[in-house]
Amino acid sequence: MIRFLLRRFLSSIPVLFGIVTTVFILARVIPSDPCKATLGERATKQICDAFNKREGLDRPIIVQLGRYLNNLIHGDFGMSFSQRRPVTTIMVERLPVTIELAAFALLFAIIVGVPLGVLAAYKRNSIADAGTMIIANAGVSMPVFVLGLMLQYVFAVMLKGTVFALPPSGRLSAWLVPKPFYQQWGMSENGVLEFISNHQILNGILQWNWRLVVDASQHLILPAVAVGTIPLAIVARMTRSSVLDVLGHDYIRTARAKGLSELRVVRRHALRSAMLPVITIVGLSLGSLLGGAILTETIFSLTGVGKTLFDSITARDYAVVQGFALVVGLTFVLVNLLTDVLYAVFDPRVRPS
Repeated sequence: MIRFLLRRFLSSIPVLFGIVTTVFILARVIPSDPCKATLGERATKQICDAFNKREGLDRPIIVQLGRYLNNLIHGDFGMSFSQRRPVTTIMVERLPVTIELAAFALLFAIIVGVPLGVLAAYKRNSIADAGTMIIANAGVSMPVFVLGLMLQYVFAVMLKGTVFALPPSGRLSAWLVPKPFYQQWGMSENGVLEFISNHQILNGILQWNWRLVVDASQHLILPAVAVGTIPLAIVARMTRSSVLDVLGHDYIRTARAKGLSELRVVRRHALRSAMLPVITIVGLSLGSLLGGAILTETIFSLTGVGKTLFDSITARDYAVVQGFALVVGLTFVLVNLLTDVLYAVFDPRVRPS
């Protein structure tokens, strides 16, 4: 298994190189001027000439690409044109927001979607089946911005003052000022510790600050439901289709003939075999969620990967776009590796020799 994973990861290096190269070249051949996008009305010809020379934009594309790849090997993602900060610093700030949102959304999709799909398959052509598929189709069809605004109105306006009220936007309450866990542990600050501490839920758990954990979790519920509804609907439909196919196999009839209860037949025999296509859908959904959800982050005032990428593309901030594109590509590579591992866990027939 270790050799298989290592071989898969090494074969993904050309993919990552292709992503970086493609994004690098496309960002520069599109008609645009980073100097004018960054400086606006102050962008005179003399200032832009100095800007392009300072940032190396006056050199041939192949020279710029070689310089960027050389810096990338040494862990330098470059400097943001618009924010004048290292791209790694921006990643440390913005990635945790999207990771937490993606984790909550995917957890919501799996916990709700898989049982709904199993119920619909077991109660085929019943009211429960029809109701589940109506919910799934509605989840796929409803735009995220519509669902997000509806959730905000219901839980932040209609239910305000009740125990069911939830924060409509933001990541934390204004009165809550969290401290990084490593400060309480007496550790010196570095990029890795700062990245971990920016996961507010994890940061609260590490310092036993349950008020922070609860507040951060409450702020993630509505955006996670909004962005996780489409994956939930897809997971439910895929689970139903896969379980229906498995329930018709001979070994399921054999399990029933042995006197096993229906719950055990479905849970121990049918569901395990039916999970392979569901795992594929979950893996693709996780990669997409970690790529950022622009509409959801905008509606709920969360500055994550999606909103950062949108702002950087608008500002022609090449370094930020390239850095986050590489991170998103690496995310899909790791998710594919995890999917392969889960395949082997659920089905011994696909385990590598």
